[in-house]
Amino acid sequence: MSLASRVLTGLVAGLALGLVLASVQVGWAPTLVSWVEPLGGLWVNAIRMTVIPLLVSLLLVGVTSAGSREAVRLGGRTLGWFVGLAGLSAVVGGLLAPPLLRLVGADAVQLPELAERAASTDVTLPPFSDWVVGLLPATPAAAAAEGAILPLVLFTVLFGLAASGIDEEHRDRIVGGAQAVADTMFVIIDWILAAAPVGIFALTLGLAFQTGPSIIGAVAGYLITACGLVLVGTLLLYPLVGALSPVPVGRFARAATQPQAVGFSTRSSLATLPVLLEEADETLGLPANVSGLVLPTAVSVFKYASPLVRITGTFFVAGLFGVELGVVETATLIAGLGALSFYSPGIPSGGLFVLAPLYQAFGLPIEGIGILIALDVVPDMFITASNVTANLAVASILSPRTTTTAG
Repeated sequence: MSLASRVLTGLVAGLALGLVLASVQVGWAPTLVSWVEPLGGLWVNAIRMTVIPLLVSLLLVGVTSAGSREAVRLGGRTLGWFVGLAGLSAVVGGLLAPPLLRLVGADAVQLPELAERAASTDVTLPPFSDWVVGLLPATPAAAAAEGAILPLVLFTVLFGLAASGIDEEHRDRIVGGAQAVADTMFVIIDWILAAAPVGIFALTLGLAFQTGPSIIGAVAGYLITACGLVLVGTLLLYPLVGALSPVPVGRFARAATQPQAVGFSTRSSLATLPVLLEEADETLGLPANVSGLVLPTAVSVFKYASPLVRITGTFFVAGLFGVELGVVETATLIAGLGALSFYSPGIPSGGLFVLAPLYQAFGLPIEGIGILIALDVVPDMFITASNVTANLAVASILSPRTTTTAG
């Protein structure tokens, strides 16, 4: 059995066993889950342990080796695809979410218990000015220690651009050292991936046990709509890759399976970076200078499916509280949430907190954000799986037509 098959087996087994244990109400079930669940956290920490050294070393290799002109050209094309796909996601959500929510009756759902929980949720949004100032780290080492990925990425790109213009001998030393770090990280990643089925089983077991069948209770309409739209948005990526990339669609689908499973279970795009890079190299055979620049940047700033789900959630909250959103408001939401998807604070469900200014502008209650946070665990799994698919799709599309795909 391939590793991807074992990962999916662990995912399904964890969900199934967790739901069974949640329904049988036996006294030993919580104890069993409490013993197994830490294995999932340990596995996720092992992945995260490799992310920063891998991200920095690959960005350095990609930017420095490509040279400043090539790096700027590739970076500009990458940003263009990020903006275009985020816009596509927002448009799909704005057009399809309202009629689908009405079709499944989600606009008639009443959630007094969640509204009460939302009232106690402290919803705060870090000032945008602070975010802008923090884009360049005062201390790169501190940014790495705090997990501030975007400032670290920007510093690394600047460092690589500067290094591409220095003496060739010194530049080669920087590239060689960074490549050695990356190669070492890949050895560690191979060890971590061998334990992936166990880690994912432990993560999904705890998730399913805690939520139980109530996930599809009173808010089934919203959850089905949001997750279904994410699946539609994800499926749109496959013909795009087939038409614009040198990578065959079947091979792309095979390469995306394992990152999707890891993203679904961890809800962390960053945690999928090692797997994405592994698949880009071994399964797709993408050039290192492309995958090494595009993928680390993508997991840091690109949230492909986020606008789609956040727009769906906004219409759900509007229906819940009786607020009418017309054509102008819908168009504004599409533009606003598409842009705000690139500003996501590093806090739990951070993508939801950026909704606050728009909610205030449209007269939507801020308590609605608290409700979406309470429901976010399921859509966020689908969002992350879709995001990493889009990351791999952009890297595939930006690879030259001369790319020789791996077998």
